[in-house]
Amino acid sequence: MGRVRWADLTHAYGSAEDVPGRLSRVGWGDTRTAVLALGDLGLWLGELAVFDATAAAVPFLWDLAVAEAVTVRPGVIELLASILHHANPPHLEVQFAAHRAVLDGERTAQALTRDGDPAVRTAALGLLAAIDGHACATCRAAADSGRAP
Repeated sequence: MGRVRWADLTHAYGSAEDVPGRLSRVGWGDTRTAVLALGDLGLWLGELAVFDATAAAVPFLWDLAVAEAVTVRPGVIELLASILHHANPPHLEVQFAAHRAVLDGERTAQALTRDGDPAVRTAALGLLAAIDGHACATCRAAADSGRAP
């Protein structure tokens, strides 16, 4: 996370400099702390729209989704699915990058459908359905043209 210039990125409420702290709380916090941090990340990165910080955070969300010590893995997986449902029309390249980062984790989502935790398996099946059904105009246009917007 230290290689990402978070202060130069934005989320729904401004500077993304606080995103690494929330990601860490999801990964290392007790359940209550992780739930609160994941709620913040959801609001900031994927429940309203997607942002450049969303694209930067997705690889870390994938890491959290597979880390058995993370107590809120189903919520992390649901956030990844939520990102695919949101846009950023003024910044189509940002939207494409965020969606692509989620779509690129399809193999990980498939592996999570075989996880020992039934809640993780259920969330992963939902994420795979979102991946399989993803057809936003921005990603479709990029696929048709063979390049990003």
